[in-house]
Amino acid sequence: MQATVYKSTGSWYVVKTTTGETFQARMKGIFKKNEDITSTNPIAVGDVVEIVPDDSDANAKNAMITEIGGRRNYIVRSSPHGRNKKHIIAANLDQAMLICTIREPRTSLGFIDRFLVTAAAYHIPAVLVFNKKDIYRAKEMELFEAIEALYTEIGYQVKLISATGMEGIEEIRAVLKDKTTLMSGHSGVGKSSLINDLVPGLDLRTTAVSGWSGKGLHTTTFAEMYDLPGGGCLIDTPGVREFGIVDIDKAELSHYFLEMQPYLSQCQFNNCLHINEPGCAVKEAVEAGEIDPERYVSYATILESIEEEQY
Repeated sequence: MQATVYKSTGSWYVVKTTTGETFQARMKGIFKKNEDITSTNPIAVGDVVEIVPDDSDANAKNAMITEIGGRRNYIVRSSPHGRNKKHIIAANLDQAMLICTIREPRTSLGFIDRFLVTAAAYHIPAVLVFNKKDIYRAKEMELFEAIEALYTEIGYQVKLISATGMEGIEEIRAVLKDKTTLMSGHSGVGKSSLINDLVPGLDLRTTAVSGWSGKGLHTTTFAEMYDLPGGGCLIDTPGVREFGIVDIDKAELSHYFLEMQPYLSQCQFNNCLHINEPGCAVKEAVEAGEIDPERYVSYATILESIEEEQY
């Protein structure tokens, strides 16, 4: 029987069949020992699996996962259980949506760029949604407009909303319609409030931003998928403090900065890392104002982190 994984707690999975039946499922032991699986979690939310229901108790709705289907794509981050391990956040995605804020807490451009690089590496279109418009003053609006101009010019969709004020929610519904979307972001950006707006009756727990640290408090423990009333699915993920780049080589990184792509073939050296090499078309584009200097700094910072982690 085919089913889709809707929730993963690490040992149990909530799966839903094509007919809408929900089962609590366990993973067959063979997957845990499979040396080909290099992630800390062999099964992720969004995976299509084969299950065998447990007939011993018809009321319990338990099942065994016997097979994992092939993935169209997936998105990963570095695992909290080890810096050289990866954790698959979700699989079989149509797009990824990052919820950001200008204040309370502030989402750094470096964090945004790491998310966009990861999405690009796995061929997943990304959307940036800035929440908490209702608390932005003039200087925050000015900063948002600059960020919006930067990422829109690169080719990304950028939205401004207020989840608590229900402003811009219909626009987000339209972006999500009939697609499977991963939603991510720091804790405290209002992700749970937005999901409550989008899925009536869900009533996810929300918490205020921690005053002493300016960091959000974690409210989501495990990734979980929800069906959207208008069609499509939304995958909520635990709030992430850092988005570690994994499985990306230094030489590949510039390919995932979309605005750098037109210049890569013009560099003097095929293996140019766009740092100290002569005849670098990317650096020339930065100096000419064709590539934003902050994005270039972000690229160099991520490149350096890859060197530290993998070399």
